[in-house]
Amino acid sequence: MALGHLRLFQNLCRRRTHVAELTQLLGSSRSYSNLTSNDPKCWGSSFFYRQYSKYGWNTQFPQMNLRNISSCVTKDPDGLPWTSGDKFILRATMAAGLPSITNVRSFATQAKAPAQARQMGALQVSMLSPGFVYEPYAPREKIPFWKRWFTRSGWRRTEEDVILELKSAYAIAKLRKTGYNKHKFYNEAFDLYKEISTLVAQGNKTSLRKLVTEKMYSALKNEIKLRESKWSKLDWELVGPAVKIRTLRARLIGVDRNDLSKVFVQLTLEFLTKQKFEACDATGNVVAGDKDKEVLVREIWVFEKSLFHPGASWRLCGRINT
Repeated sequence: MALGHLRLFQNLCRRRTHVAELTQLLGSSRSYSNLTSNDPKCWGSSFFYRQYSKYGWNTQFPQMNLRNISSCVTKDPDGLPWTSGDKFILRATMAAGLPSITNVRSFATQAKAPAQARQMGALQVSMLSPGFVYEPYAPREKIPFWKRWFTRSGWRRTEEDVILELKSAYAIAKLRKTGYNKHKFYNEAFDLYKEISTLVAQGNKTSLRKLVTEKMYSALKNEIKLRESKWSKLDWELVGPAVKIRTLRARLIGVDRNDLSKVFVQLTLEFLTKQKFEACDATGNVVAGDKDKEVLVREIWVFEKSLFHPGASWRLCGRINT
C-alpha cells in the first residue's frame, strides 16, 4: 500500500512539472506569433504566410509549414489526454515547434536569399506588365491569288496567315470569358487615346504614369523632354470622334507555366482620327503644323491588361510606327 501511494505521488509531481513547462512555452509562442504576423520586413519567411508564398527560396524551410508541425504533435502517442479544442491544440503545436522555428525564422529574416532567387521573387511580386509588345503587328504584303494557291511559297504564306489569325481569335475568346465587349472596349480605348495624347501634349507626366506601363512611361517621358528642348509651346486638339477604329492583332502572354490563368492580353488597335496641331519656338514663331487645319492621322497603339490581377485596367504598352 505504501509503495502504491509513493508511485502515485511521483506521477503527480511529473505531471505538474510538465504542465508548468507547457504553460511557459505557450506564453512564449503567443508572443512569437504576434511578432511574426506583424513583422512587415519578414517577407515570406513566416509560416503564417507560407500558403501564400510561391517563391522557391522559401521552400527550403519545411519547418515553417504549420501542417508539418501539427502532424508531428498530434500523432505523438505521449500527447496530453486532456487537451481539448482546436485552439488549444494549435497553441500547443506552436509551442512544441518553437525552438526550431525561432532559429529558422531568425536566419530567414537576417540572411538574404540568393541573388537569383531574389530577382525571381521580385519579378513575380511586381509583375504588372511583361514590359514588351509580343509579336508586334506588321502589315503583310499582298500576294496574287494564283501565287497564294498554286505555289509552295504561297501555301507557306497562307499557313502563316492562318496561324496569325488563329492566335488572335484564341486571345479574343479568352478575353470574352472575362466579360469583354468590343463596342465597350473601343469606347474605353478611344478615351484612353484622347487622354494620353492630351497629357503628352501638355507635358503632364504625373497623370500620365497611371495610364501607361512602366516601359512606355519611360519612353513618353523622354519624348516630352526632347520636345520641350526644341519647342516652347504646343497646341494639340482632337477633332470629333474617331473616324475609324479596328483591331489588328490580339495576343496572350503567360507568366506561369503551372497556372495558365495567369496571362496578360495585348490588343493592337488602329486609330484613324482628325487632329489639329501647331508648335512654336521660344520667340512665338510657328515651326510646325497649323492649328486651324485638320489633319487625318493614322496611329497604331497596343493596349495591355492583366487577366489575373483583380480590378486591372487597360493601359498603353506600346506604339507601332506606321
